[in-house]
Amino acid sequence: MATNETVIRVEHLSKSFGALKAVDDLSFTVGRGTCSAFLGPNGAGKTTTIKTLYGKARYDPSPETRVEVLGFPIPARELDAKCRMGLVPQDNSLDEQLDVERNLYVFSKLYGLAPAAARRRIAELLEFMELSEKARSRVRELSGGMKRRLVIARALLADPELLILDEPTTGLDPQARHHIWDKIRSLMKTGVTVLLTTHYMDEAWQLADQILIMDKGKIALSGHPHRLLEEKIERFVLELYRPELMEDHTSPAAATFRELEEAGRARRERSEARAILYSNEESDLASVAAGLPAGSFITRRTNLEDLFLTATGRKIDE
Repeated sequence: MATNETVIRVEHLSKSFGALKAVDDLSFTVGRGTCSAFLGPNGAGKTTTIKTLYGKARYDPSPETRVEVLGFPIPARELDAKCRMGLVPQDNSLDEQLDVERNLYVFSKLYGLAPAAARRRIAELLEFMELSEKARSRVRELSGGMKRRLVIARALLADPELLILDEPTTGLDPQARHHIWDKIRSLMKTGVTVLLTTHYMDEAWQLADQILIMDKGKIALSGHPHRLLEEKIERFVLELYRPELMEDHTSPAAATFRELEEAGRARRERSEARAILYSNEESDLASVAAGLPAGSFITRRTNLEDLFLTATGRKIDE
């Protein structure tokens, strides 16, 4: 249900903490009914960026800066925007002493829902998030995945047009993560716009129509993840776990790679623990691999982690 309507517009956004520039001249847009994902390591500026969107952080004043959410200028009309958005923060911030249903009921009061309407909405959300059987369970009795689903349900109480999720699946097991991804996809089908931050490559790949790769406060690369892989990086990669083999001038593999590199058919990213060789031709990497010891390498298709390394010069977890 994506449209051409712009839900978030950001131009020349910066945010400093003393001498540290956490966000540095960001510009991007988010379309209605789409999912945009900020992808990057801890400290890249992802959370700070989204905090400026709902008014928790004040961006550095500048005549060039423009921030609009759902058509409202931020921070001048942040309350108007907040009434039409839902937020899932990194921390669950649930009342451990209350049961699931009561946690939602307390927040329904903050949204101004009448008691009867609140009960109906809570029942709908518990069913949607598959928590109906846990309605009377205390929060401390829930698994990590159930708590995250409850926080998402809480963010949906006022039927928001925009859902902001800050690292929604960090620390969860794969099954719980996939469960939450399915719910996010379902919401997008109803027209909800999703903006999320993550440092999980597969999460961005699974959900996002647009990824914004952040590093040191800047957007290093942005676009549709599939298109970026097609346009910005080679198709195949060879990971060599003994990088010293590429430095051995008597090695047949090193000689083959040098020939490919000089011909512009392969390149190398350097790392202390491994050598990473890229090429658009799988056969080129196979010719390098033919001179390597068995078990010292793998070949595969490139992925978003390779793209991040190419765009920033480092791995996402460095």
